[in-house]
Amino acid sequence: MPLFKPSLLLSDAYGSAGDVTFYHRQGLCYIRKRTKATFPGTPAQLEHLAIHRRALAAWASLNRDEQLEWNSYETTAEPHRPPFDHKAHISGNNLFVSAYHGFALMGDEHTPEPQPFLMPSPFHVSFEGAEVEAGNLLLFVDAHVSPDTHPERYKLYCRLRLTNPGKGYGVRGMRGFLAEGDCSGLMTIRIPAYTEIWSLTENRFQIQAMSILLDSETGFRSQYQRTICMLSIS
Repeated sequence: MPLFKPSLLLSDAYGSAGDVTFYHRQGLCYIRKRTKATFPGTPAQLEHLAIHRRALAAWASLNRDEQLEWNSYETTAEPHRPPFDHKAHISGNNLFVSAYHGFALMGDEHTPEPQPFLMPSPFHVSFEGAEVEAGNLLLFVDAHVSPDTHPERYKLYCRLRLTNPGKGYGVRGMRGFLAEGDCSGLMTIRIPAYTEIWSLTENRFQIQAMSILLDSETGFRSQYQRTICMLSIS
């Protein structure tokens, strides 16, 4: 795909405009033809869309004072997409919708209360072991959240792809799972019927993960953290 060339008028770009999409890879901006979906979406995609529509409806149901309070917090929240120049900020509407989605991921979908944005605690994900129980794959994972930052208020959500050893990184085939427990200790990710999701031919496999922390008090989410490691089923 062609590389985007900055100019005096436009130093960077992201998102879609017209029939083109700007995207970033390894710090560089590229241009590709904007695609249009020709299929109705998977059940997971349709459920995500339904949640998003409910979030928009919940925002529309707020009174004007509540919307203005959310808008007053917008300057404290930076977007999760480029440019990461500490100058751009998301709107109060986006802040509300983000919190709504965060609570939905934790299985506690509801209209969030206005809160100033607070980035969840720094974390580092490590997968400590795996075993099979009644056909379910159990992954034991630690988010290594500092005890000084109230780790019990955070949940871990991971998008996972399990492959045979040596498989290259990719997001296709990833599935989302909420870890059982909180970040104050070792958590469990339970994956039912995992052999029907991924074709694993060995007890030793590779985990490709994109993980976020979810704040159970505000619904706000961290940036994604990427993890690649090997595990064996004990």
